[in-house]
Amino acid sequence: MDKLIYDKTGRLLFTKEMKSHRTLLIPNMLPLHGEIIANCLRLHGYKCEILTTSHAAIKEQGLRYVHNDTCYPALLVIGQFIDALKSGGYKREDTALLITQTGGGCRASNYIHLLRKALKKAGYDDIPVVSLNLSGLEGNPGFKMSLTLLRQFIYAIMYGDILLLLSNQSRPYEINRGDTDKLVQGWYGKLTEIFKKPKNLTFKRMRENFKIIVRDFERLPRSQERKVRVGIVGEIYVKYSPLGNNDLEAYLLKEGAEPVVPGLADFLIFKIDNRDADVNLYGGLWLKQRVARLLKNYFKKCQNAMVEAIEQSEFRAPSRFEKIKELAMKYLGEGNKMGEGWLLTGEMLELIHEGIPNIVCTQPFGCLPNHIVGKGMIRALKTDHPEANIVAIDYDPGATKINQENRVKLMLSNAALAVDS
Repeated sequence: MDKLIYDKTGRLLFTKEMKSHRTLLIPNMLPLHGEIIANCLRLHGYKCEILTTSHAAIKEQGLRYVHNDTCYPALLVIGQFIDALKSGGYKREDTALLITQTGGGCRASNYIHLLRKALKKAGYDDIPVVSLNLSGLEGNPGFKMSLTLLRQFIYAIMYGDILLLLSNQSRPYEINRGDTDKLVQGWYGKLTEIFKKPKNLTFKRMRENFKIIVRDFERLPRSQERKVRVGIVGEIYVKYSPLGNNDLEAYLLKEGAEPVVPGLADFLIFKIDNRDADVNLYGGLWLKQRVARLLKNYFKKCQNAMVEAIEQSEFRAPSRFEKIKELAMKYLGEGNKMGEGWLLTGEMLELIHEGIPNIVCTQPFGCLPNHIVGKGMIRALKTDHPEANIVAIDYDPGATKINQENRVKLMLSNAALAVDS
């Protein structure tokens, strides 16, 4: 039994002793990226497991231990954690929880405090919660963000993005069902081996691997069938998480459409870009702005290498961050940065300009910023782009899956009519 150690504020710490035997449970926000990130943690001696549960009890646990006016993603993440602890599959003395924390508004900072409050209410306050952050918000003796781990995370995000973009363009057209998933799984193993050697953590090697990944996907037998492409945008959790959006990507595939999901790199560059913009808007240290620009430029360099690799293939490449920001700035200013901020509007514009006017805007209950820059911008976008076929879908504890799917089906019907005409 571990000795429980608390800091001056009463927060239970994740100690070095705990690292050797406690499994870190991770919510399934990013199904594809998450497995690569988890493998990075395992390479550094952490035991971890991504929670993939999606049954109704998760929502019920969230409603029981979190106020029902809390944002829907928070309710689901906390409900998934508590449901796992109550399942009997994890010994409390061998378990810890890991959650991201960025220091921004809404979920980026507050989930961890809501989670600890819920754990105490449920009788699990002896289970430590680890904050994965780069802002120095919370530290733990048993969890350290080393430079090597940080570099691995950055590359994991970029590799995750290219696998996401290419798999979504392959899966709807694959002739041999399951080929795409087998290729993705194979790259999970390859990337784990790549990350083991520090010499592989270079921009040059990553750029070469991008080209190899593209070639691997080009070799997959695919049909030339034409399908309706549907973009998925919105709050970051419900945009990516099958639990948050009732497996929206799978539903679109079943309906014969091609899901188009923007990568995670744009969101991270957006968050760093906000730090740069803050100094211009509100003042601040030039050094902070300088560091933000250096980090932003490196992420953009990595993204550009990925886009260039895809541009040289038969696949559709995403827009670069600069282009998305340029489109968004015609409608919103840099100060619109709470939640997904101007990026959400920019992603809808990116899709429209790429010839993908059919868009599902995922809106979680209790997320006012994203209702403003998401649903609130649809009228303006449709005025300038009459071809835009955008449907805003609300995801909350009271919304039914069948109602959500019916609204998506109506959007698909409108898309089919536009093609026929």
